[in-house]
Amino acid sequence: MEVRDLRGKVVTIGSMVRYTGTGTSGEVSTVKVEKKQGWAKMNDSDLWYNTEYLEVFTKSETKKSRNNQDKTTAAMEKSKNMRKGLEEIAMGSELCDGGG
Repeated sequence: MEVRDLRGKVVTIGSMVRYTGTGTSGEVSTVKVEKKQGWAKMNDSDLWYNTEYLEVFTKSETKKSRNNQDKTTAAMEKSKNMRKGLEEIAMGSELCDGGG
């Protein structure tokens, strides 16, 4: 029996897969069928994943994902720096004259 991902693509040893629940991705090290259900084990996490929740992707899709992660990281750093800059501005009561 062939083990397939959620889109119907065949999952084999060496396939790059992403677990849709958490976004965890990695290379498949082992594939098995148990009670008519496909399972794949990833090299990095050493955990078994139900293949109904995995999607096979190509290395070019990995590059796109990394570019998006880099952009997200850069945006978060920029936001953190802006927040830090705003915190350094003294907002004491002596800056404004009170009315009345």
